[in-house]
Amino acid sequence: MGNFINVVSQYERMAVFTLGKFSGMRKPGFHLLFWPIQRQERVDLREEVLDIPRQTNITLDNAPIDIDFLVYMRVTEDNASSAVLEVVDYHSAVIGIATTTLRAVIGEIPLDDVLSQRDRINEELRQKLDDVTTRWGIKVTQVEIREVEPATDIQEAMNRQMSAERFRRAAVTEAEGTRQAAITVAEGEKQSAVLRAEGEKQADILTAEGQKQAEILRAEGHSAALDKISQVAKNLESNTMSLQYFETLREIGAGESTKYVLPLELTNLLKPFTNKIQENL
Repeated sequence: MGNFINVVSQYERMAVFTLGKFSGMRKPGFHLLFWPIQRQERVDLREEVLDIPRQTNITLDNAPIDIDFLVYMRVTEDNASSAVLEVVDYHSAVIGIATTTLRAVIGEIPLDDVLSQRDRINEELRQKLDDVTTRWGIKVTQVEIREVEPATDIQEAMNRQMSAERFRRAAVTEAEGTRQAAITVAEGEKQSAVLRAEGEKQADILTAEGQKQAEILRAEGHSAALDKISQVAKNLESNTMSLQYFETLREIGAGESTKYVLPLELTNLLKPFTNKIQENL
């Protein structure tokens, strides 16, 4: 009977079977096995990447679409024995369950969401796969959809739709620009009209104020003139007034009229002269 020394690496665990019965998992180090009584199977605890082959799926709105994706997984240390005891080939098992799970998930999502919500699909696939693979001691850490390719006729329809959408957005943008330009012009004309009206108002106010000041100055001039005349009139002597009357009578007498109207105050104006004449006699 030969002795066999087996060295287990840090990233490995070794399942030992004695006479066909599971004897436990061996940790890193060297271990002595007795053949043919004992045999071993190793499990790699490092994270692995499985490339899920491209497959055609049908979306909720009956659109065929080809999808391929990657599954990141690893065997958990605490349940490493399940990867040996519960499944023959866990790699093939994960690929199979990933394929069917993808079809189920895509079948519940419309095409537009499949194309625009990859993160949501990735997370939903990861959760569903992890729920199934837990019994095999497998932890699915991440799922990444690598490529999504709709059918040719759908791609052509999508291209036409995107082209129409671009034209629509261009028309909307142009219309919005025209509207904003019209609003800007109207606002400018409004402000111009307001400023023009305000300027005319201020001009009218200034004109009225100037006219008012001119009228006040004119009235003050007339008042001053009348005051001056009144002062001069107060200083005139009665003799001066009498001489003025005589001068006026002389001019009247030089005329061709034969009738004259004399004021009653004439006798009062002549009194100073008659008194002066009497004093000289």
